[in-house]
Amino acid sequence: MKYDFDAVVDRSENRSAKYDERIKKFGTSDVIPLWIADMDFRTAQPITDALVRRAEQGLWGYTARPESYFEAVASWQRRRNGWEIDTKLMSYCLGVVQSIAAAVRLYTPEGGSILIQTPVYSEFYDMTEAAGRKVVECPFREKEGKWTMDWTEFEEKLQRCHMFLLCNPHNPLGIVWTREELRHMAGLCMKYHVVLFSDEIHSDLIFHGKKHTPAASLSPEIAKYVITGISGTKTFNLAGLQASTVVFPDKRTKWVFDNFWRSMDIHRNNAFSLTAMETAFREGEEWLDQLLPYLSDNFDFVVDYCAKHIPQIKTYAPDATYLMWLDCRGLGMADEELRTFMIEKAGLGLNEGYYFGRSLSGFMRLNAACPRSILERAMKQLEQAVKAL
Repeated sequence: MKYDFDAVVDRSENRSAKYDERIKKFGTSDVIPLWIADMDFRTAQPITDALVRRAEQGLWGYTARPESYFEAVASWQRRRNGWEIDTKLMSYCLGVVQSIAAAVRLYTPEGGSILIQTPVYSEFYDMTEAAGRKVVECPFREKEGKWTMDWTEFEEKLQRCHMFLLCNPHNPLGIVWTREELRHMAGLCMKYHVVLFSDEIHSDLIFHGKKHTPAASLSPEIAKYVITGISGTKTFNLAGLQASTVVFPDKRTKWVFDNFWRSMDIHRNNAFSLTAMETAFREGEEWLDQLLPYLSDNFDFVVDYCAKHIPQIKTYAPDATYLMWLDCRGLGMADEELRTFMIEKAGLGLNEGYYFGRSLSGFMRLNAACPRSILERAMKQLEQAVKAL
């Protein structure tokens, strides 16, 4: 079927955090919300149809997970990424963030150190510090809008860490790592006996002819050091259903993880996430194949608009995710001034850049996964606010 991503969906009765938490996040509901990473698009019709059928049954007791559930995940990874996974090494978790939180606690010593590459998804900080571990930052180097790794610094810091949290592909920079880059990172983790947790939640959202490489697929030797978090929640806009899959290097590592969650009696999908995830991986490809070019066009629109009308703000089309990294340093504002400007003058709800790297200043993150008309209105408001300075 043909999907209409231009359709504006009224989310006022949707209990959407993106909309309903605007006052909590920005102090006002009078902003266009382009922050938290979910999409303003209805999901694939087969998923909706399957959930309606499940709802009509009227019975949602304790839900058993069939073997076909993880088989659907494995089949998707085989088709999309050429990754062969043993379903016996898969576990259910509420989400990739919760998987990271557990992994940090379970596979690193108390007071241990966790390496992250900044700017990066802010939960990498939060989950590490909540577990009583130390964050070790390895910042990307930026030059004329290009962000690259300092390999010497990466290796130096990695040797004093117990785990490396890899964002693969990268949020918020939209980097799709090459096989060579991943092999180098993983090789260093092997050399210094560092656990590599690969957050691959955005791995289906890839553009510009790039190809996602699961870190654990590089070689059997590398796979022994890698724990992978994957999910269809970002791909199919299902985050509210709370489900992800964790892939482990061996049965012992999996047992430690499973035992942790069983101690809290958390080991089953809810009735609807079970149905939605399996349907998504079996029948959602048509929807995704139509979504990706729409998102790519949205990126191009924002890039062109900024270049032509708001040259003080620089950005680029990411190779992955639906999140854009805005360089607002040309506005000459301190961070709190920039935050206030975006909210009160531009009427936009964005993510502040300093949450992704505490030494960063002058950046914002914009979620471009919305109908074009909303992006057009947002860009016009931003242009008018900048011109009024």
